[in-house]
Amino acid sequence: MITGIKGTRLRKAAAVAVTSGALLATGALTAAPAQAVTKPSIVAKGGYVMNNANAKTLYTKAADTKLSTGSTTKIMTAKVVLAQSNLNLDKKVTIQKAYSDYVVANNASQAHLIVGDKVTVRQLLYGLMLPSGCDAAYALADTYGSGTTRAKRVANFISKMNTAAKSLGLTNTHFDSFDGIGNGNNYSTPRDLTKIASSAMKNSTFRAVVKTKSYTAKTITKTGSTRTMGAWTNTNTLLSSYSGAIGIKTGSGPEAKYCLVFAATRNGKTVIGTVLASSSITQRATDATKLLNYGFATI
Repeated sequence: MITGIKGTRLRKAAAVAVTSGALLATGALTAAPAQAVTKPSIVAKGGYVMNNANAKTLYTKAADTKLSTGSTTKIMTAKVVLAQSNLNLDKKVTIQKAYSDYVVANNASQAHLIVGDKVTVRQLLYGLMLPSGCDAAYALADTYGSGTTRAKRVANFISKMNTAAKSLGLTNTHFDSFDGIGNGNNYSTPRDLTKIASSAMKNSTFRAVVKTKSYTAKTITKTGSTRTMGAWTNTNTLLSSYSGAIGIKTGSGPEAKYCLVFAATRNGKTVIGTVLASSSITQRATDATKLLNYGFATI
């Protein structure tokens, strides 16, 4: 019987020899490491995924092709608001008839804000990002743009959105609206939108908003009483269907088709990306799920 340290070494050596022989016999030592992950096929016209920690590209499909962004535009709307100096999230904004008329005229997605109600900026951000309220977007643009008229304030706010895009070094992005209902000159790319979202996600308020599935706002009516609004439900279905999902924003429209800017964190790693011009609500989620899975497999 072999005993002591020397015996342990002999047993280990024998075990290694046996294991090596088995591996050689099966050819395992000469095989490739892990099999390469197959790049997924998506229906969306454009797609991009990156490692959020270092901005390393993980996937591209027409990543630099300019496409209509739909309501994913609202990521930049929120980013510009949150970048205001001395921002007071509890500041109350009175809802104007113009905001309500606008969503009705454009048959736009809305937060169903009530004219005359006082709504906080924080609540407006939830109304902007969860139900994709164009009325909330209008209220924020009117509040944080500079000018003597509403039209001038809105134009100034949109110019701030374009300045923010330039400051991120984005050359394939332009906004002509505060909500994605553009006038033919509202576009970005999968890569650019992902970079905008990654930058926005550095803000803790933005992160808190976009990962929220449902939010109920309590607003102040004209008479000073409290109104409990109907719950705003997040249009991003990945928050319920994808483990680790943390946001970010859907978009849709006749030109934009179906878009989704998405992010998820697993095992301390965050993958962030965009799909533009997919074919349906269900398909954009399927496309995004494929890209997230691929991102985590390759990160």
